[in-house]
Amino acid sequence: MKTSDVIIIGAGIIGNSCAYYLAKRGYKVTVLEKSDIIGNGGSSRNGGGVRQSGRDPRELPLAMYGIEHLWPTLSEELGYDVEYHKKGNLRLGKTEAHLKTLKKLADSASACGLDVRMINGDEVRQINPYLSDEVIGASWCPTDGHANPLKATLAYYMAARKLGVEFITGEDVKEIKKIKGKARQVITQTDTYEGDYIVLAAGMASRAIAGTVGIDIPMVSKLIECLVTEAEPKMFEQMLGTAEADFYGHQTDHGSFVIGGSTGFELYKKDNGTPMNYSDTVPCICRGIIRYIPMLKDAKIVRAWAGWSDNMKDGVPVIDTVSEVPGLILACGFTGHGFGIAPGVGTVVSQLVAGEKPVCDISGLKYDRFYAKDIKTA
Repeated sequence: MKTSDVIIIGAGIIGNSCAYYLAKRGYKVTVLEKSDIIGNGGSSRNGGGVRQSGRDPRELPLAMYGIEHLWPTLSEELGYDVEYHKKGNLRLGKTEAHLKTLKKLADSASACGLDVRMINGDEVRQINPYLSDEVIGASWCPTDGHANPLKATLAYYMAARKLGVEFITGEDVKEIKKIKGKARQVITQTDTYEGDYIVLAAGMASRAIAGTVGIDIPMVSKLIECLVTEAEPKMFEQMLGTAEADFYGHQTDHGSFVIGGSTGFELYKKDNGTPMNYSDTVPCICRGIIRYIPMLKDAKIVRAWAGWSDNMKDGVPVIDTVSEVPGLILACGFTGHGFGIAPGVGTVVSQLVAGEKPVCDISGLKYDRFYAKDIKTA
């Protein structure tokens, strides 16, 4: 049996961030990863958005804290360039219905103290002249941005290793075991690991693992697909999204565009247990892109990828201790937008382990929000 202060299940950016901030506090940490590759799930398969706009108010404090206090100096702290750029986020609309959706989101975020506002089509093209005349307005958040998902995930991994964190890949977790009522052991196909705390950050796999101690996390998997173009001349640095979420993305430091999108059929596609691209998705994304950014109509696609998102029932993650299972901390269900809040999540989880009050409000992300409340009996 191998022992540590904290056992983390999952070596995506959430697990790696938790490992880094815990090790920074002096905890002995072991990270278990089912894949042979670090960050092989959604952490290396996303659009790289570091945004506050368009978020549910319950997770907005994490996003705002990270962008103000963590992302700006993350490359220097971790000793590796994560390609973070704070150049704003345009969420685009082409119809009055789109603008109504965007305004509702903007008003909600503004009420939480975020600098986000609605702008008209002319103002949109002053910020980004490459956008088409079909865009009649947008929400604009100047403090949003983007980073490189793979580099950020690996940066946390490398920095955590330098602090003594042990990463064990190819280790398939079978169950969590309670000892005297407390989560103490993680059982894999080959070994047993014991710790004072267990952090469950394994994406969609978290649901089955949590089920071994009687906890159900109401989430389902959804396929997310992205494409990458050849390098293009430098055009713009903003993160882009749309009211309908039909595409999102940015131009990288390399010059290529990383753009994600959907067809609307992601929940209904068959799979063999591995994330796989479908022939209809890239053409669907491209048709949308051309209407927003006509200059990309001749851009060549060099590759595409797919990944699973752990979509929570109500659209926001669970980041919390579990009263029924002391010693267990959940950090999962990020619903396709966990990358940008990962530094904040790692910080908060390290505080939960230390018994400290979280640096920002996570009260809306508690596990007990799914409990049946106020049930009236006859």
